Amino acid sequence: MMETDLIQLDGSQGEGGGQILRSALALAMVTGRPFRIENIRAGRSKPGLLRQHLTAVNAAQEVSAASVRGAHLGATSLEFVPGQVQGGEYAFAIGTAGSTTLVLQTVLPALMTASSRSTLVLEGGTHNMFAPSVHFLQFAFLPLLRRMGPVVDATLERHGFYPAGGGRIVVAIRPCSQLAPVSLLTRGEIRRRRAVALIAGLPGVIARRELDVVRDKLGWDESCLRIEQLKDAVGPGNTLSLEIESEAVTEVFTGFGQKGVSAEEVGDRAVREVRAYLKADVPVWEHLADQLLLPMAIAGRGSFVTGALSRHAETNIEVIRRFLPVDIRVDASERGPSKVCIGDA
Repeated sequence: MMETDLIQLDGSQGEGGGQILRSALALAMVTGRPFRIENIRAGRSKPGLLRQHLTAVNAAQEVSAASVRGAHLGATSLEFVPGQVQGGEYAFAIGTAGSTTLVLQTVLPALMTASSRSTLVLEGGTHNMFAPSVHFLQFAFLPLLRRMGPVVDATLERHGFYPAGGGRIVVAIRPCSQLAPVSLLTRGEIRRRRAVALIAGLPGVIARRELDVVRDKLGWDESCLRIEQLKDAVGPGNTLSLEIESEAVTEVFTGFGQKGVSAEEVGDRAVREVRAYLKADVPVWEHLADQLLLPMAIAGRGSFVTGALSRHAETNIEVIRRFLPVDIRVDASERGPSKVCIGDA
């Protein structure tokens, strides 16, 4: 392989985090195009590969029989040359509370277009503040992927909260040869609302206080509110997930319990995000927009309307453009919705 064949990436660009690396790994496996990345996670307080990022690299290497140089904790540069993607049974353990969903995000695009089915067992964090929760995957993202062709089911076998981790998810993937385009331009009628407060190793009154905020500030009926007192988690933890199911899509908003943060503030944070989403009158919100870019680009066509694009999403678009010859257009109005069109959608 010639040096000029490598796509050169600068991990300090844009939001400067681990998403640049994860997207590059996913796209390299899908396209067969190798890359070198420098300045990995240069925008973070602890630059370089942390354990969850190294697990993602190792998972991509195993799934695609890749040649990798520089894969070690703390590495700030990496070279990745993918081989042939193979479906099969895989197990990856992060060893910390690092996010299992971000490791899944790395290998899923390749496995959902592979030639055979796969099963992944992922161990680590399942509900992390800076990553999509498993709840978000199950109810918001994976149903949209099924519309595109592959059937991906995630089973949460054990919850893993920060800092203990210890969670476990099993993901079954039935691939398809070509992803179908999806268009999400209007939200449509809201059909269902649900609030789920997860609590592990902590007093149940915390979950009740969070749900009281949802009831009082959003006006949701008590029948929409549920407490799940967990007994499977390794360590203590708490999340509040608010679901809005509409004709077009289900969106999930998550508040995370933290030491020193009251239950009322956890509830308030999630409620504020729901209010912003409802006021914007768009189908797709910030985190789902991030997740949809890659599969729509791989499909070659798709569109959605969201709020203002995050820096995270803008960075993701730039990485996609380096790997795929696909047109991505963003029509953004000032302080209003953004329409993202991929291909001729």
